[in-house]
Amino acid sequence: MTEVTAPYPTGTPCWVDLMAKDQQAALDFYRDLFGWQGRPGPAEFGGYAVCELNGRAAAGIGPAMSPEGAPEPPTVWTSYLAGTDAQVTQDAIVSAGGTLLVPVMDVGTLGRMLIAADPQGAVFGVWQPGEFHGARVVNEPGALIWNELHTSDVPGATAFYGEAFGIEIEPLDGADSYWQLRVGGRTVGGVTLLDGDPPGTPPHWLTYFAVDDVDSTVDALVKRNGTVLAPPFDMMAGRMTVVADPQGAPFAMIKPIPL
Repeated sequence: MTEVTAPYPTGTPCWVDLMAKDQQAALDFYRDLFGWQGRPGPAEFGGYAVCELNGRAAAGIGPAMSPEGAPEPPTVWTSYLAGTDAQVTQDAIVSAGGTLLVPVMDVGTLGRMLIAADPQGAVFGVWQPGEFHGARVVNEPGALIWNELHTSDVPGATAFYGEAFGIEIEPLDGADSYWQLRVGGRTVGGVTLLDGDPPGTPPHWLTYFAVDDVDSTVDALVKRNGTVLAPPFDMMAGRMTVVADPQGAPFAMIKPIPL
């Protein structure tokens, strides 16, 4: 198990969560698929569930909520980037041309958060840790392993994430039209163009979870009413697939090539 016990450096993807129309159905689905354990949390946090893998926080699943009269939010996984001061980061996001969707808010003593969109429209969160740092287990089967920005404008994304977070976006050696997100000299995620997505797909962040066996996990997902968006295929980092859960939230799964 790869366990994280310290706060993530600013700009590093540190957490993912899903706001589901049917929270319990989502909890059941991901329990069966990845072995997560989670149940609705206290009302003061909107029932938000922190799902654990082998006793360590892996991801969040909450009930989808929207203000009265507002359209229902899309059912998607949201990637959160770490920040040491959410208010300062919020100001930097707006200054760099991003759009604020949910202003900075306190989450009890756990931390502070906000939701924003980059200038191309990709939605992401920011997490300032308090008592909670983010994912405690990563890079293991059933856990978060990669966060990937799908964008229509790599130079624009480079300027935005550089100004707002200090993230560097550089070409990935040996890959055609793929870039790496780097924080403090370390690769923490990827960037690709929307060309490989179905026509009409908006810019977005895609969450990857590691699995032991891509093909058998896809079979299990289909039996539980999930949808295959891109059948399993081999690529430079391993064998992967892109799928959607029964409520329509897309995500990727990968069995990485051992380093």
